Order: sequence, then structure tokens, then C-alpha cells
Amino acid sequence: MKVILFGATGMVGQGVLNECLQDDRVEQVLAIGRSPLGIENPKLRELVQPDPTDLAAIADELPQFDACFFCLGVSSVGMKEDEYRRITYDLALKVGRTLAAANPKLTFIYVSGQGTDSTEQGRSMWARVKGKTENDLLALPFQAYMFRPGFIQPMDGVKSKTPLYRAAYAVTGPLIPVFRRLAPNIVNDNREIGRAMINVAAGGAGERVLVPRAIAAEAGGSTK
Repeated sequence: MKVILFGATGMVGQGVLNECLQDDRVEQVLAIGRSPLGIENPKLRELVQPDPTDLAAIADELPQFDACFFCLGVSSVGMKEDEYRRITYDLALKVGRTLAAANPKLTFIYVSGQGTDSTEQGRSMWARVKGKTENDLLALPFQAYMFRPGFIQPMDGVKSKTPLYRAAYAVTGPLIPVFRRLAPNIVNDNREIGRAMINVAAGGAGERVLVPRAIAAEAGGSTK
């Protein structure tokens, strides 16, 4: 399959990219972002531009892609709702609408978060915005899946770009294996998120919104 990847420099995106480059089912990854990855791989192609959601340069190629893994996102800490919505909702829907119009057969997988508010009415700002984003992506005419990981364990030396998250991982890192045993519904690692995305893109899933346990289950079906 051919995959478009957004957010490849982030903690989740790095894990997804690593899995794509190792999986024989993925023949090409087009990573779209604002800065180069500094990685060379025969499967990897990059489109570096100020606005990663502007797909005009590859408009003719969009029908050739089988899946889009949208891992682009920011922390809501310190943000007002209109600013967070602009970065979270507007960017995802701009890409989603463009891809749905160009290729209704494409599988679109969006990384959301556990606690997302599908009612769009709750008290949590980020959860409302994520809920609106999920709902509107699910309404587009392609096969969309929402991934809601919980606590994400970074693997293979991957680090979060958010200082607050890096500090949290430094403290909680040794406890993650315990978390996984005691609370499997709240923990994923970035490897299994990547494997699950590839498996869902290749064969679909029984549900459109996948929580941590479902993500882990989908990851278990890898046939690399």
C-alpha cells in the first residue's frame, strides 16, 4: 500500500513511520510536514512546505494512495479554544475533505485521544474539539477510523517534543510495564499504534473508534 503520513516528527508519528518503513505491505510513505526528517530510506518520500495541509502539489497523485495516517497534533496546554480548534480541527478537516474528494476509497486514520467527547458538549475544551473533529471526519465519504490512545509509551528512542510530556515520561517511564499489566485499557506504545494503523488500513476494523485495548488488539495481527 501507499501511505500519506502527517506528523512524522512527533512522538506518535515517528513510531508510525518506523513501522511503515519496516512493513513489507507498505511500498511507499509520503511524509508531509514543515521540516525535513533527516532520514533516508528507499520507501520514504518527503513533501516539505510551510503549510503541510496544502496538497495542491500532489493533487494528481492523491487517487494512488491507499491510506492517510494523520498523527499531526499539539498539546492544548495554555491554548484558548479558538486557537486549539484552528490547529486541531481546521487542519485535519482541510486534509480530510481534500482526500475524500480525490479518493473516496482511501482509508483515513486520525489520532485523537482517550477521553475525547463525541457529544461535543462536555466541559473539557480539548475533548470537545477532538470530538467535533472525529465526528466530522467520520461523516466524510471515505473509510475513516479514530484512534484514541491513552498513555503512550515511546519506544526506540523516540521522544515527545512537548517539554511537559518529556518530564512526565522521565518520571513514569520505569512504571509503564506495571501500568500495562494493571490497566491495559489506558496504555499503548508508539510501535503498536503504527502496527495497528497498517493492519486497519490493510483489512479494516470492526469499529470506527478504537480505544487503547482495541488498538493493541489490532496491532497483534501484524504479519511483517
